[in-house]
Amino acid sequence: MGMMKFDIPHSLPKEEVKQRVEQLLQYWSNKYGVKANWQGDGAKIAGKVMGIQMDASFVITDNQVQGEGTDPGMLLRSKAKSYLQDKFASVLDPKKSLDQVKSNLS
Repeated sequence: MGMMKFDIPHSLPKEEVKQRVEQLLQYWSNKYGVKANWQGDGAKIAGKVMGIQMDASFVITDNQVQGEGTDPGMLLRSKAKSYLQDKFASVLDPKKSLDQVKSNLS
């Protein structure tokens, strides 16, 4: 299988982005058993989300989260990509506080 790239822009301080993304990874861990391994400003994640294998890595930069993950194939590619984009965009919404991000994911 090939790789699928994603870039999610943000306008928040890098440390806050990391806290918000940690909440998303915790949600995936609790709900789907996804494992995350942080290294600096990036992480590798592995597991199944909604029945789709997700092996991905990403890094947080000053203005976006850049990543790539296993391409689930033509039939599920757009659904997987939009799910990732939507989840990351939701937790990185500057109009939401960190507490709102936490409560929206629970």
